[in-house]
Amino acid sequence: MGRIGKAWVGMLMGSWIATGAGAQGAPVSTSVTQQAWTVAGLAAPARMVIDHWGVPHIYAASSRDAFFLQGYNAGRDRLWQIDLWRKRGLGRLAASFGPAYVAQDRAARLFLYRGDMAAEYAAYAPGAREAVQAFTAGVNAYVGEVRAGKRPLPVEFKLTASQPEPWGPQDVLRIRSHALVSNVTSEVARAQVVCAAGLAADRLRRKLEPDHTTVVPAGLDPCAIPADVLKDYLLATGTVSFEALASRGRTAKADPQVQLAAALSAFQTEGSNNWVIAPARTATGRPILANDPHRPVGVPSLRYIVHLNAPDLDIIGAGEPALPGVSFGHNDDMAWGLTIFYIDQEDLYVYETRGDTYRYRSGFEPMTVVRETVEVKGQAPRQVTLKFTRHGPVIDETPDSGHGAHAFALRTVWNQPGASGYFGSSRMWHAKSWADFKAGQEAWGSPPLNLVYAGVDGEIGWSAAGLTPARPNWDGLLPVPGDGRYEWAGMMPEAQLPSSRNPVEGFFATANEMNLPAGYPAEARKIGFEWGDRSRITRIREVLAATPKATLADSMALQTDSHDALSRRAIALLATAASPDPDVTRAIALLKAWDNDETVGSVAATLYQVWSINHLGHTVVAAVTPAAARTLVGSGQLDAVISYLETPGAAPIRDRLLLASLGAAVAELKNRLGPDMSTWTWGRLHHADFSPAVAVLADGQLAARMGTGSLPIPGSASSPRAATYRPGDFAQIAGASVRLVMDVGQWDNSVAVNTPGQSGDSLSPHYRDLFPLWAAGAYVPLAFSRAAVDAQAETVVTLTPAP
Repeated sequence: MGRIGKAWVGMLMGSWIATGAGAQGAPVSTSVTQQAWTVAGLAAPARMVIDHWGVPHIYAASSRDAFFLQGYNAGRDRLWQIDLWRKRGLGRLAASFGPAYVAQDRAARLFLYRGDMAAEYAAYAPGAREAVQAFTAGVNAYVGEVRAGKRPLPVEFKLTASQPEPWGPQDVLRIRSHALVSNVTSEVARAQVVCAAGLAADRLRRKLEPDHTTVVPAGLDPCAIPADVLKDYLLATGTVSFEALASRGRTAKADPQVQLAAALSAFQTEGSNNWVIAPARTATGRPILANDPHRPVGVPSLRYIVHLNAPDLDIIGAGEPALPGVSFGHNDDMAWGLTIFYIDQEDLYVYETRGDTYRYRSGFEPMTVVRETVEVKGQAPRQVTLKFTRHGPVIDETPDSGHGAHAFALRTVWNQPGASGYFGSSRMWHAKSWADFKAGQEAWGSPPLNLVYAGVDGEIGWSAAGLTPARPNWDGLLPVPGDGRYEWAGMMPEAQLPSSRNPVEGFFATANEMNLPAGYPAEARKIGFEWGDRSRITRIREVLAATPKATLADSMALQTDSHDALSRRAIALLATAASPDPDVTRAIALLKAWDNDETVGSVAATLYQVWSINHLGHTVVAAVTPAAARTLVGSGQLDAVISYLETPGAAPIRDRLLLASLGAAVAELKNRLGPDMSTWTWGRLHHADFSPAVAVLADGQLAARMGTGSLPIPGSASSPRAATYRPGDFAQIAGASVRLVMDVGQWDNSVAVNTPGQSGDSLSPHYRDLFPLWAAGAYVPLAFSRAAVDAQAETVVTLTPAP
């Protein structure tokens, strides 16, 4: 299991740990630590119970104090993470880290919400303004204690010689660039492929669903779009690297096509699973709701589990630690969950320009030019210029090189009130019924979601949600001229998005697949044409349909299921393939006999993954894609590649391509793992080993303390477990950091896990305590009632207002 796995799992097996096979052991230890804190800004006495897995349960006299203490506690557990989130989002990195971050700061400021804040607050639930104000006041209370020396300064600030900054309430909502929206990266990639080799060359890069034929918009010259047109966009939406500090500013610039390919790959791996099961199909007669959102995995976890209790509030679940409330979870009356539903919420506009004006309809309009000051640590402040058209921020400009000067602006729903990532969940905190859930869905902004619902009354359902641009005369799959011919006709009413209440099957599941129902007017409404493949949803639906009386353990097992449904289609293509190479012949036999389960002990899983991810796509693209577009298409989208090979047109070359790519995979594995194929188990390659970005500034001992160690991991991007990895070293980079399975109405039976742990402090016992459990597919209790919470208490904190 790696250098920490066996010891940690052994230590924790005395705890209450649930797996797909059920519960093990008994409630953990009876020892409870009592603490008393005095907190400036708290209005009334409160209580916080921290359970044995680091989950805080906050009991306050008012919802204001609950959100205040949530912010205060976020500082206690995740100060470095949330401070960095704010600095990145607002464009304040250079003030703390120096001149290497000026360009990223400028880029981030292009995407801040700059609209009316009254309209912004009004887009969320009543009381949202007060929640944000209280939360940021709580963060600031903790920051004040750190800056005054009353609380320790986290080691990351010492490594960067920086300090945490105070928050303003608007900071939480103005930052948009953390929310998943699409599809500008794919628009640009498609335009570059079209320029190089025409639209047909794009078929392996991205599969379109429902079936759709796109055309180049009239007036667009795809070749006018620079290779690095998205450099500011990628900077603004990217993570913060500390390589520039570690190398004293000497970092190599990546090729624009490589950057774009990486962005596309990362986006395609960020999805989620959720499902809801009706009472008639569960063993208890109560609904079950399961949710495991997939995003980048690392340390600290992207998400945080918290319980907030006040006279008018009782919610528990997970969300990003820099946001008040929870993004998914449950209250007393209902549970809700989310996955990405791929509404196309972005468009790249291309303009003919003269200086700072751009052609619009019959004339030229001036850009809005904003000049801002970027503070720079150790140097004089820098002045930066931000430009905006009527459509949005200008992300690139090109001089006249014989085809006229151009500017490029991004139109995105981020500019709309109510598009702060995940804060639409504020309308779920007090929801009591399907009608309340639907009201929240119809006001949702971003990211675009599949929302699932289960109520204590036994009702279940699903609804798509998100701001949906109405494009009357184009499909959103390529950039368009910004001269007025291609305008959004406002937003499509969210009531027109598909939904299902109490489905006849008795369950509803989503996994980012194209799930527009039959008969839905997809061509007329043009919601989106780029979705996740069906590998995860195929397996999930098979299991749910075959389980007439589902238990919580069944949903736990399904969330961590490592069966790869897409592999069935790929292996079926080998039916007639025969090779003179005995090792390739043996590999084919192993694949054909395989049960498609990517366990850590499976040799066939290793063969399939190395073949399908590292070789199959590249081999097919090289054979059928024009040379000028091959670099842009890369290895293609695996579903699109397999779909092509399944067509009659591929028959003449199919076996040759399959054998060549499988032979290359066998050769790679011999080089990596040695000549004995029987030892090529998936766990030897596929692993999780998390370390924070800032660890590059630490010495060896501290860097080791900040990491998790390595554990073998089953599954892949195509299994419900969704364990996406880097093809170069097979380290997991995306997947479910948090998993929740909820027993609706008997909430104390619910379970969760959050890897590697709840805390962002490497000295905390909750920094990596959940990592081996997560890797093993285990869960811990998600207590909700006071009695259950007290039974799981590790630390009880009495909080009083400062005099």
